[in-house]
Amino acid sequence: MNGQYEKKILLFLVLFSFLFVFISNHTTMGDSSTQKVYVIPVSGNVEPGMAAFFKRAFRDIGEDTKSLVVIEMDTFGGRVDSALDMVDTLLNVPKARTIAFVANKAISAGALIALACNELVMKKNTTIGDCAPITYSEQGPKVMGEKFQSPLRAKFRTLAKRNGYPERLAESMVTAEMEVYEVKMAGKTRYMDSREFEDLSPEEKKLVQSKRTVVAKGELLTMDDAEAYELGFSRMSVSNMDEMLQKMAITDYELIRIEETWSETLVRFIGSIAPILMMIGLAALYIEIKAPGFGLPGIVGITCLALVFLNQYLVGLADYTELLLIITGMVLLGFELFVTPGFGVAGFLGLICISLGMTLGLQDFVIPDPSLPWQKELLINNITQVLGVFLCAFVLSLLFLQYIFPKLSKIIKGPYLDATLEKAHADSREAGAVSVWKTGIAMTSLRPSGKVKINGEVFDVVTEGEFMDKGTPVKVMEINGNRIIVSKEPYDEK
Repeated sequence: MNGQYEKKILLFLVLFSFLFVFISNHTTMGDSSTQKVYVIPVSGNVEPGMAAFFKRAFRDIGEDTKSLVVIEMDTFGGRVDSALDMVDTLLNVPKARTIAFVANKAISAGALIALACNELVMKKNTTIGDCAPITYSEQGPKVMGEKFQSPLRAKFRTLAKRNGYPERLAESMVTAEMEVYEVKMAGKTRYMDSREFEDLSPEEKKLVQSKRTVVAKGELLTMDDAEAYELGFSRMSVSNMDEMLQKMAITDYELIRIEETWSETLVRFIGSIAPILMMIGLAALYIEIKAPGFGLPGIVGITCLALVFLNQYLVGLADYTELLLIITGMVLLGFELFVTPGFGVAGFLGLICISLGMTLGLQDFVIPDPSLPWQKELLINNITQVLGVFLCAFVLSLLFLQYIFPKLSKIIKGPYLDATLEKAHADSREAGAVSVWKTGIAMTSLRPSGKVKINGEVFDVVTEGEFMDKGTPVKVMEINGNRIIVSKEPYDEK
């Protein structure tokens, strides 16, 4: 009996193990048949913040070679350097399939990103193309010359070769001077530019069955979904992403949409207002330097500049070098203002260090690469932007000190020293040695009180609320007891 009982138990265990293995294998097979589809949106302006989000999205996906990555395009383009950075990210994706799905438009830098994917699918009534490099001047947008177009054409040509797109048509998205024909020769269709067609030998020209102008001279190739399909760029035109997946025979899939985090959205927003933050930060620091003590302007200034630097650091443009330059510049300015009053070598070097740090923080290179001409253009724009920020900050701080700062005492509660010298005797040394309309020179900074030299003697004075630097010519406007009130006055020393 015991032997039979043990045999039954053994048989039950064997059957249970077999059933467990079968169920496990069936479950595993079911899971493996489910296709993971990651969707990365590329929407809005192409800039460093978007490029940083793009890299993070692919890091999250990892090296899942069985996944499908869909780049959902809806952009008019943006910065060339950021677009090329995103293209490099796509080209380094290991074995994963990437599809550019044009949901609305992929114009300019957006077209470059779309063609870097393994395949292109377009939603109905969408457009792609027009990637001419442009700059903005007083006359408005201006297309850059051959020096800028040549490396971009080479990039489009490389991507076209990689993914099987017509090379000449891809290049014609960049250069309006190209005229591209559709030529049928010996039963085959080729796309060639006008120069290439003229270089055909007489024997080859005899094989030409038809020639049609696809891109006229003076135009840039811009295609809708039907044209992109006809010309060999788009794989299909669909109404939505689900239809695209069904036509690709992907029915069992898990759609995983990768969105920007709140911090990435904040980084992109700060990047868009970085010049304004720099202007406010520099103006606030100048106001703090002119005002005694350390208060709200100093906190605001440091916070604004810190936000700008942190933002550029997070998107990969700034590093410790830029931070060191900015801190060195501030130290030199502090030394100039508090240790050696006036403005000399230390102050000048401080401004240069801050300007250099801010400029380098707006780009991912130090010296422009001659083979990438847009880097030189970007450097010039960044220098102009930083100099403009300095000028605007200086004007803003002067307006604040002149019109707003003197009125703060009426808005912000004290405590203030409100004792007056109205009943003081007027026979003091100060009152007796000077008189109204006498002129002198400031021996110290007047903020608003300080020392002034009048008739060879030094007196304690106060201004009418304005701040003056050392060496400023002044005139006595009023004597109230032993208080001498002065204001600015052109002064010619004889």
